[in-house]
Amino acid sequence: MTERIGPYRVEAYNTAKQSENKMHDDTVAKKFGFSGGLVPGVDVLAYMVHPAVAHWGREFLERGLIEARFTKPVYDGETVDVTAEQIGEGLTLAVVGQGGDVRATGSASLGAFPVVPALYEYPDTPAVEKRLPVNADSYQQDKWLGTAPRVWPEDGLAEYLGEVRETEDMYLREGLVHPGVLQRIMNKVLVDNAVLGPWIHVGSRMQLLATASIDDELVARAKVTGNYEKKGHRFVELDALIVANGVTPVAHCQHIAIYQPREVVAA
Repeated sequence: MTERIGPYRVEAYNTAKQSENKMHDDTVAKKFGFSGGLVPGVDVLAYMVHPAVAHWGREFLERGLIEARFTKPVYDGETVDVTAEQIGEGLTLAVVGQGGDVRATGSASLGAFPVVPALYEYPDTPAVEKRLPVNADSYQQDKWLGTAPRVWPEDGLAEYLGEVRETEDMYLREGLVHPGVLQRIMNKVLVDNAVLGPWIHVGSRMQLLATASIDDELVARAKVTGNYEKKGHRFVELDALIVANGVTPVAHCQHIAIYQPREVVAA
């Protein structure tokens, strides 16, 4: 059975204009062949969460699976539609520009009993004490990486929801952290352990395991599962467990990023 669900329209917002990652800066991004600063991939994924939560409700926050691949940039101020098509028991997702060009693709589903990794399989690892410029050792294959703990209090969550243009009121009403926040923590695995130049998040898979609340202290425990060069770009792949308060796994995530992109040589 195939059923189309009405598109979710978003006026995209570049939340990272002032961030350390200058791929979100118009001038720097143009050196890499883009029209301007990129809206962060983690925020585009947050847009894609909305149809899944609208479809399944709180259950999706407790045990939903979402995957996304970012194929073309989304720029600040653009209007994009998140489309959802129900095929079988899952949703096929896409982020589409007003000209009909696809910027991201993905899927969402609701598993009955997701496998919860054991905490001991993901050792509690602190972020580095002193970040150094990214080098060959920063994201070595099989290296364990951690993040500085973060809490999203109610006012911080409200600010985040505004940034990602979220219209669902359940998060503030029930004090629940938006899954897009967990994706920002995945980015912190990279940022908290090295000083990066411009870099790009290109894809994610996130199995939600439990809801996170506004008072929870959240960290990622991540293992580097890939570090390679492709078409002049350096890629890193992460497998991580996001843990609340040191005891509760809330998401199992795979994250792919270009941590050293190839610059475009001007003609």
